[in-house]
Amino acid sequence: MSLLVKNVRLVDPVQGLDGPGALLVVDGKVLAIGAAAATHPQAAGAEVLDGGGAVLAPGFVDLHVHFREPGQTRKESIETGSRAAVAGGFTSVCAMANTKPVNDSVAITEMMLSRAAKADLCRFFPIGTVSRDMKGEELSDMGTLKAAGCIAFSDDGLPISSSSLMRRALEYTRWLDVPVVAHEEDKDLAGKGYMHEGAVSASLGCLGIPAAAEEAMVARDIVLAEHTGGHLHLAHLSTKGSLRLVREAKARGLHVTCEVTPHHFALSDKELMRFDSDYKMNPPLRSEADIQAVLEALADGTVDAIATDHAPHGWDDKEVELPIAAFGVIGLETALPLTLELLVNRQVISLSRAIALLAGGPAQVFQLDRQGLGSLKPGAPADFVLFDPHEKVQVDRAFIQSKSYNTPFKGWSLPGKVLGTWVGGKRVWN
Repeated sequence: MSLLVKNVRLVDPVQGLDGPGALLVVDGKVLAIGAAAATHPQAAGAEVLDGGGAVLAPGFVDLHVHFREPGQTRKESIETGSRAAVAGGFTSVCAMANTKPVNDSVAITEMMLSRAAKADLCRFFPIGTVSRDMKGEELSDMGTLKAAGCIAFSDDGLPISSSSLMRRALEYTRWLDVPVVAHEEDKDLAGKGYMHEGAVSASLGCLGIPAAAEEAMVARDIVLAEHTGGHLHLAHLSTKGSLRLVREAKARGLHVTCEVTPHHFALSDKELMRFDSDYKMNPPLRSEADIQAVLEALADGTVDAIATDHAPHGWDDKEVELPIAAFGVIGLETALPLTLELLVNRQVISLSRAIALLAGGPAQVFQLDRQGLGSLKPGAPADFVLFDPHEKVQVDRAFIQSKSYNTPFKGWSLPGKVLGTWVGGKRVWN
């Protein structure tokens, strides 16, 4: 089976491509890309798709999703989450371990992979827990979990409060050659807070979570990463201080990587003046100064990936008083449009840098580039997305493919319509 996609703008930062051309796919893999693809001998009998000048990029890789299966499929399942992913142009997702029960056993890992295979939409990579039952007391059986298919380890949703446990995790995962993904939150400092601590929380009389609650843990874990030589990946960073610490760590050659989310460069804590729980997340929406720091870190290379932290919740989790509402928002379908509108169109970064943050960068962080993901080099799996960077989408219930609808972007009109998504040469979203 062969497919020739022509008349497109090819953007693949890994190969340094950004210009007109074509893509030739044979038997699920890239055979040729660029000007030579259309004239390749095997293009003669291929199915031809005219891209109409749209952007063709490597399929996006999301390092941070919560698909809620097993245990909370009323919020999301692996199938519905995978559908949301491909609708947003994501061909690979890395699923966090805080399911019910948590993913700290081979049985859960294998069940998740089986459900993903049955859905047959995007590539699915499970993340195992750092600690047994996510209690933060003893390490999970990481070696066995890696052999079963886990590509990283995290207790995301909870911090690893024990410094000695985090040290052992970094030491052990260094031997396994996988990262520890850290949810950085000092629970003593965060207390019972539910929004950013600052002028807005004070004016509203709401309990705040100080920036120091994130930054103190980031600083501790960078010290431990330096001590152990392990790979520390910092999830959903949100503050100026955290990003400064990462920038300094990278300058010293430490194996520290990080991600930021679209909601943390799109929205500030002022949105909580609505008392709308769709703006409640952890880490919380921060100050305007923190947003500016995130933008600078995206532009200067401090940030390795844009991840969604896709966290679906039902109406009964969110349609309650703000202090007791669940933390989290969905984000798979809106990540590309928000990136285009707020980063590319406002000239914070180029389109090529945006694709790097959505595809090649995250693939490299979790070493998925070893499988050829994150780029469209000849011989790589034909995972790609075709999108119109100008055509607007309306964020409404019909647009959102997730089972849940807890998005703060309801009603927004944004550029970036996904025209099609392919995984292994198979079209999985139209």
